[in-house]
Amino acid sequence: MSVGLVVVSHSTGLAEGVAELAAQMAPEVRIVPAGGLPDGGIGTDFEKVSAALSDADTGSGAVVLYDLGSAQMVADLAVETLGDPDSALVVDAPLVEGAVAAAVSAQGGNDMKTVARAAESARGSADSAAAEPAGSAPESGQVTRELELTNEVGLHARPAALLARSLTGLQATVKIALGDKQADAASVLGLMGLGARKGDHLTLTADGPDAVQAVERIIDLARRDFDE
Repeated sequence: MSVGLVVVSHSTGLAEGVAELAAQMAPEVRIVPAGGLPDGGIGTDFEKVSAALSDADTGSGAVVLYDLGSAQMVADLAVETLGDPDSALVVDAPLVEGAVAAAVSAQGGNDMKTVARAAESARGSADSAAAEPAGSAPESGQVTRELELTNEVGLHARPAALLARSLTGLQATVKIALGDKQADAASVLGLMGLGARKGDHLTLTADGPDAVQAVERIIDLARRDFDE
């Protein structure tokens, strides 16, 4: 089973919304919201977070994200009181971006520590990836292809998640460029940061033992309009 996620927020609606968004990108990952007080008020509740931890961990552990400082304290306490405190990790990451990155990582079958690092690395990753200048020319041995986006929403949340997940298990590093911007194809937030829309032309550059297969997978997804 995949690593589970717990979204801790002072607001019931916020926790549920973040969980819903992340679940769209990772349908096989158990993502449990733990927001608000039992009466629906603003705050965090130890019992609710503890129950969410038990629900989220299906055998591979759970990663916990939170919104504000006091939510972290409740999350830390809930993890410390588990029968096995090493079965969960509380991470300092932006709530929405971190949940999305962690969900995609968990969907790819990564272990708990890797999923936690994915959440932590989401801080500012969309901006930095989008600002990364595209390479002027491919190096020897690289595979380079171009494609046109024909799906209605372009490279937004769900298509970006599908693209990143399509590279799971491959030994390849893939960069996607739009004009003078470039992103790592394994980064959902980086791909979204490109702002690629229907009709845009993207340049794919891949290297590694599975470079050809990686590029073919992405092109196949685009030809299917990301199954929209």
